[in-house]
Amino acid sequence: MNRISGEIALGLAWIIALVALLAVLFIGEVLGQTPCVLCWFQRAFMFPLAIVLGFGLWWRDGRVGRYGIALALGGGAIALWHIGLYVGLVPERIQPCTATGPSCTDDNQLVFGVPIPLMALAAFALIGALSALSLKDTRT
Repeated sequence: MNRISGEIALGLAWIIALVALLAVLFIGEVLGQTPCVLCWFQRAFMFPLAIVLGFGLWWRDGRVGRYGIALALGGGAIALWHIGLYVGLVPERIQPCTATGPSCTDDNQLVFGVPIPLMALAAFALIGALSALSLKDTRT
């Protein structure tokens, strides 16, 4: 069975990070939907992912996947907390969203019927897995 090369895995991880970054910028800046607090924290991990993985590809750094894993784990943890709050597993009394700001659990968190935190969790999981796969390639 053919495995994907480290460079292809990194390229796919970078594309996912870039698409996720552009999507949240579109939702926030074009559609005018203010992100909740947890979305801001997730952005703090997604934005550097696109930059770090992009530069790693540019410089042909086969070890940049380790930074992709670290950032994806951090962002994935916040996304997991956010989806737990969204579906009601995390009690509302410990939610980090302010009473006057955008809600972490209302219908504004849906895009095409899918919760934004779930999309973020999927993106972070894929980026982390592809970053890990890129480190398995012994040719770099």
